[in-house]
Formats: sequence, structure tokens, C-alpha cells
Amino acid sequence: MAENNKNKYQATIGLEIHAELKTKTKMFCSCKNDPDEEKPNSNICSICTAQPGTLPVINKEAVKHVLKIGLACNSKIADFTEWDRKNYFYPDIPKGYQISQYKYPLVIGGNLKGVELTRIHLEEDTGASTHDAGNFSLVDFNRSGVPLMELVTEPVIHSGKQAADFAKELQLLLQYMGAGDANMEKGEMRVEANISVSPTDKFGTKVEIKNLNSFRTVERAVAYEIERQIDALEKGEKVIQETRGWDEAKQKTYSQRVKEESHDYRYFPDPDLPKMMVSEVFDLKELKKELPELPWERREKYVKKLGIKEQDADSFVNNIELGNFFEKVIAGFKENKDLIKLASNYVSSDMVGFMSKDSTLKYPAPEKFAIIISMASEGKISSRVAKDLVERLLKENIDPEEVANKEGLIQKNDEGAIIEIAKKLVAENPKVVADYKAGKEAALMFFVGQIMKVTKGSSNPQIIKKVLLSLL
Repeated sequence: MAENNKNKYQATIGLEIHAELKTKTKMFCSCKNDPDEEKPNSNICSICTAQPGTLPVINKEAVKHVLKIGLACNSKIADFTEWDRKNYFYPDIPKGYQISQYKYPLVIGGNLKGVELTRIHLEEDTGASTHDAGNFSLVDFNRSGVPLMELVTEPVIHSGKQAADFAKELQLLLQYMGAGDANMEKGEMRVEANISVSPTDKFGTKVEIKNLNSFRTVERAVAYEIERQIDALEKGEKVIQETRGWDEAKQKTYSQRVKEESHDYRYFPDPDLPKMMVSEVFDLKELKKELPELPWERREKYVKKLGIKEQDADSFVNNIELGNFFEKVIAGFKENKDLIKLASNYVSSDMVGFMSKDSTLKYPAPEKFAIIISMASEGKISSRVAKDLVERLLKENIDPEEVANKEGLIQKNDEGAIIEIAKKLVAENPKVVADYKAGKEAALMFFVGQIMKVTKGSSNPQIIKKVLLSLL
């Protein structure tokens, strides 16, 4: 297709994202909420398997998680809310309906990563069906009844990359808030994309792609579907409103079924659950005080306030454990930008590099790491020694200062001692001297390296260069 034909179309995307919440028990019963449970049907009871005569009870902690997510996104918190029955029949829905929220969600509006939100509501997760055991299906109800947050965006996203970036930011928010791990590989966060393409500002026919389970899949599936719809329109074909899946092997979407409308689910208020006045149960001002430093706040602090490189800042924000370690390292630096930037370099480059090569290495004591940074900043040790001490600290619980003193690693500024070593090396390497005088700068660095080797990296590189230039 010609590029100019492509450009006349606009893609409009809205996302529906489900995320399991981290609570001790399930949404409407006291069964353990354990996403890592491997034994089927072990965390179940008469409520989450819908036995006759049982009554659900609302999990207050799950409601609190959703309210705090809404506050973090500057959303409107509804005062009145209620739960509804969403009726549909499937083997992993034991009741024949799912308890959800329809007309009165907990959270309305808001904004996350520049994307306007429609609503955030609570519901219960379904069980899990497996179909690979034989000519029959098996159902595991461990997941049935787990608190499930659903976030719906406005149709204001226009590319696969923007959709994936939004999903990443939501995952980070859930993790920072302690509301959920949102591990997409485990199915703890699932993305559905509603996509329409039109040559005008009006919406085209909406197509939904279900169960996208990685950020890469979100980006690729949305991009493919945009292209598929444009191709159809260019050929004069009609885009059908339907639900499609993503075939990872073929890297394309495929038709699953004609899309249901909301009225097909026959929503009605659940008579077994009380309607809730949020302000009677939660103090929103107190909840707002409980909000931690949010991902975008930490990112802005690193780049704008502390002057850290954007790439490093992203590493510290996207990897919470790494970011928290870095925060502890710089805690005593009192916003000294030079020390903080130096720490950022050693953490993001050297420490992360060592840890990526050896998966057995664990985060060291941050206060000891900070000592290495301070010693390097003060010129007590060279950058080479600092790097070596970082590696040793990862492998052993050393005292960096004690090791540096004991092993003679403290950087020496004794020009006289360096002159003696340099004279000996120059006398022993006449060819290298000749190369330097012939204009080969690498010859100078050979001598620098040799002196650093003799002094175990403890000599000041600036003094070494000064001495060598004088001798040569």
C-alpha cells in the first residue's frame, strides 16, 4: 500500500486492562489469595465455588487498593458504589455470573501517562480451564474469586507503542503501590485493546483483541490490527465488529467470535452485597497521605532535580528493587549532585554489569557501596580500584575502606615514587618510547597502564601522565 494512502487514516485505541490485586484473601471469601499455588483446587471454599446458600462478603483491602490507584491518577472517587451480576455461562464461572461493577464504579476519570481514563472498577476473577489433558477439560478454581481491578481508558491512544507504554506505566504503578505484582507472564495482568481505523475524525468499526500477555505483544498486535483494517478499507471491504486473538507464531490476529454488547451480559445489582457509601468507610484524605512516591514522581526527581541521565533514571524507576537500592546508597549524600551522579554510574554500569553476568550475586549493603562512592569522589581510590571493590563487595561482605588500606589501594599522590617507577619502565622499553616520539599516543597509555599495574591501581592517573610527559 502506498504510504500516502496510509497517512489518511487515523487509528483510535482504547484499552481494558485487568490486574489481580495483592490481598491476603479473595474478593468475597476468606480463601487464600495465592497466585503461586500449583496444586489445583486447594484454595477454594463453598463461596468461591458457588455452593447454594452461601453469601459473599466484600474484601475491604481490595477496595482500598482501587481507591488509592484512583487517587494516584487524580481520578474522581465515587461516593456511592454497588456491585452487579454480569451474567454469562462458562465452565470456569461457577455461579453462572461474575460479580463486577457496571453503573457505579469506584473510580471515574483521571489520567495516567497522558492517557485519559474512563473508569476503574473491582470485580472477581474467574477460574482457569485447561484443555490439553485429553478429550476433556479441567477447571481449577484457585483463581476464582481473586480480586480483579479493571481499568478502562478513553479511546485516545493512537499507536501500538503508546498502548504498550501505558500498560508498562500501569504495571509500575500497581507495583509501587503494593497493590499487585502485575506479572503478565503469570496472567496477573491482562490487556485487551479496542481498535478502530477511520479516514476521518469519527470512529471506525471497533475490533477487540483479547488477552494480550506481554508488552511486546500489545505493541505488535495493535500495530498489526491497524494495518489489517487499513488494508481492508483500501480494498473496499467492511471491517466487522468482532473479538480477535493474537497468534504469536504467525504474528497476526485471528477472528474468535462476534463481539458481545454490554446488554448481552444482563447486568443487574447483586442482591447479596450491600451498596456502599465510600466516605462512610474510607477517609480519602488519609488514603492520599498513604500514597508512596509514584513512578513518574521518582523519574522527574532523578532527571530534573538530581541531574541523572534519563537512561539511568529509567533503569531505577522500572526496576523497583534496583531503584530502592540506589535510594539507600544516596541517602547520606544530601543531594550532592556530583556524588549522586557518580553513584548512578557505578550502580547502573558496573554493579548491574557484574550482576547480569552472574545471577547468583545479590544486592550488597548500600552503606558499604556508598563508602566506595565517597572514596572515589574524594580521590582516595582510582576508578579502577572502585570498580574492583564494587565487584568484591558483591561477592564478599567486605569493609571497602579497610580492604583499601590493608592492600595498599589508597591512591598515592607521591610524585617522587611515580617518577622512579616511570624512569625504570622508560629505560626498559626503548621501542615504546620511540613509538611515542613518532606520534603514537597509544604508547603513552601503555606506560600509564604499566604504572597502574605496578602500583595496583593506587597511583593518581593525572600525576602519572604529568610525570610521563615530562620524561618523554
